[in-house]
Formats: sequence, structure tokens, C-alpha cells
Amino acid sequence: MLKGIPKILSPQLLKVLCEMGHSDRIVVADGNFPAETMGKDCIVVRMDGHGVPEVLDAILQLFPLDTYVEKPVTLMEVMPGDPVKTPIWDTYKEIVSKYDARKEQAVGTVERFAFYEQAKTAYAIIATGESAVYANVMLQKGVV
Repeated sequence: MLKGIPKILSPQLLKVLCEMGHSDRIVVADGNFPAETMGKDCIVVRMDGHGVPEVLDAILQLFPLDTYVEKPVTLMEVMPGDPVKTPIWDTYKEIVSKYDARKEQAVGTVERFAFYEQAKTAYAIIATGESAVYANVMLQKGVV
């Protein structure tokens, strides 16, 4: 055990976060996200017993967001006509606001299939057990 490290962060995930360089991206995926399919060329970390908010909060305690881009936090947009509500996005914005001076302005959205294409180039994907839909979030790493 280490002091000051959130207990939810496994040794494997800590190693991944440390290995990532400036502008690398990591996806914290909900339980419906095709993590293994999208992650064929990256590292997939399984965290099935956890939700995205708790994982996001733990990561952002250690992970600098990229200050060289306007929106280093990206959410998957709801498909047009899909009657889904996304209250979890407000939770994400609150979490990001605790760790980034830009607050919720650091959070943007991208069309669903564009999100998938970006996820295929991510350094890692964390597969959670989050049951909320459209609950995927992508983080772009900054510098310390």
C-alpha cells in the first residue's frame, strides 16, 4: 500500500497512468462500451466492479489534464433521436471542476462513431461496470 494513492487504483492502472505521455488518451468506459474490441491495439484494464465517477475521481487526483487543448475531457454524444438522458455528465463536470482550473469548460463532446475511432488510438481503455448509458469519458494527459 502507498500513502496518498486512491485505493481503487490498482498497480496495473498506476503503471499505465505513469507510462502515458503528454497528449496520450485514456478512455474510462461504461459497461456497454466494446472495450476489448476498441482496445485491440492498446492496454485494456478491467474494473468491472466500479462505476465511472469513482474511477474518474481517483484518476484525476494524479493525472494532469492537457492544457494545450481546449477540451481535454471528451464525452460521447447521444445519437440524434435517442431519448436517453445523461445526468451522469453533470457528475463528471463536478469531478473535473475539482481538479482543473477550467472547470466544466474542460469538458467537450464528440459524435459517437468519432469517439469510437478516437478510442481505437487511445493508450488505454478502462472497462468499468458503469450501468449509465453514454457514460464513456476520454481524458487527454497533460504535463506536470
